[in-house]
Amino acid sequence: MKILVCISPVPDTTAKIAFTDNNTQFATSGVTMIINPYDEWYALVRALELKEAGIATAVHLVTVGKAEAEPIIRKALALGGDEAFRIDSDSNDPSHTASEIAAFAQGSSYDLILTGKESIDYNNGIVGGMIAELLDANYIGFATRLDLNGNTATVSREIEGGEEVDEASLPLVLSCQKGMAEARIPNMRGIMAARTKPLKVVPASGAASLSEIVHYELPPAKTGVKLFTEDQVDELVQALHSEAKVI
Repeated sequence: MKILVCISPVPDTTAKIAFTDNNTQFATSGVTMIINPYDEWYALVRALELKEAGIATAVHLVTVGKAEAEPIIRKALALGGDEAFRIDSDSNDPSHTASEIAAFAQGSSYDLILTGKESIDYNNGIVGGMIAELLDANYIGFATRLDLNGNTATVSREIEGGEEVDEASLPLVLSCQKGMAEARIPNMRGIMAARTKPLKVVPASGAASLSEIVHYELPPAKTGVKLFTEDQVDELVQALHSEAKVI
């Protein structure tokens, strides 16, 4: 069984976010990029667990990006991936990303394609479903558990008020969230081995982007808080009504 794990570079959550070119471009200067946590902690680690259990024979990694994405995918290799592929394209459009990954995977006979449930920068959560549609494969989103028995996957996923258990045949595209696996830290052996593991650059297929970012906006700056004592109930109610407008 071959598994493909989709890796997305995202800004560190502690990074100070700014925009350039009249708020049309994300300013990457001084921003540390990391592996998208949902891709790393859940999708990649579960793939590695399946390989360690003798169920999977190979775990490949793929990312869509330019050369600056290579340090991120090397970090993913350090966790235990066998080889990585960088599709040489750059876009913030999820359809473009999904199309490039699907074109790459088309002839590679992957039994399982894992993604994180979403990337923490744009939070679209739709790339996995698009990949499945383009490959005419089964898709289950927001999975918290995956078990394999031959060509059948048993998948648990959270739904409102409970849990749903599904069965699907391979090939399968799965988006993963908390519960799928426990986060790992690469050890020194893995870090050293990652330097020599294959990282191949793949030409982009030329897929079109179906959307574009017109501009970015920062959220309003936080204002000071108002404190009320237990004797100021009337004043609190008035502030919630006239200022906060929540009642």
